[in-house]
Amino acid sequence: MKAIIADDEQHLADDLQRRLKKLWPELQIVAVLHDGVAAATALSELEPDIAFLDIRMPGQSGLDAARSAASNCRVVFVTAFDDHAVQAFEQAAVDYLLKPVSDERLARCVERLKQHTQAAPDALLTRLQQLLAAPAKPEPLRWLRAQVGQTVHMVAVDEVCYFQSADKYTTVLTRDAELLLRTPLKELIAQLDPGQFWQVHRGTAVNVKQIVSAHHDLLGKISLALRDRPEKVAVSRSYAHLFRQM
Repeated sequence: MKAIIADDEQHLADDLQRRLKKLWPELQIVAVLHDGVAAATALSELEPDIAFLDIRMPGQSGLDAARSAASNCRVVFVTAFDDHAVQAFEQAAVDYLLKPVSDERLARCVERLKQHTQAAPDALLTRLQQLLAAPAKPEPLRWLRAQVGQTVHMVAVDEVCYFQSADKYTTVLTRDAELLLRTPLKELIAQLDPGQFWQVHRGTAVNVKQIVSAHHDLLGKISLALRDRPEKVAVSRSYAHLFRQM
């Protein structure tokens, strides 16, 4: 079995390749690409059995690139955005993985690829009907309102370095301030852009744009250095796979 990986974020493509080799040693990764045009060319020329495609890539989207795949190629879309799910299933994708992809979810995808030569039409139709029946997902949260005494502070979500759970509240940490929101972190994460904010701990979500480096200690624990905050942010074992290549 031959496969290609296409993702414009190189460290994520490399991480997926490493994890696939561990889960499926017999699978041959014949190409790792970083834009849609290169992905389409590889699909046409290499004729892989499986293609792991990001959706939003330079040149053209993974959805467009998938049109170059042979009819027997099993396509898996891997993306931080779920607003393309209907189009993905219209193209008979075998699976649709949302970043960050956990080890357990990737393992289920591998088993599905091993067991099925192509996606079951009835299962795809059922999933598509569910997606169409689901309410439209609102736009990601762009502004926060944090009250301090009698003053309400407006904070742009882009300025947040990370969010920290504080019981039923959430602490918002920016470069210059620490503010408290009257919203639990679990509810807040559902309103954030999953491509910009990664949950790295049960009680922590970090702005990916703020991450400078990930430090691995001798015990395997990971801590993140941020651009605009002096403290380190701990990464729990459940989310360690996000930073294995950093």
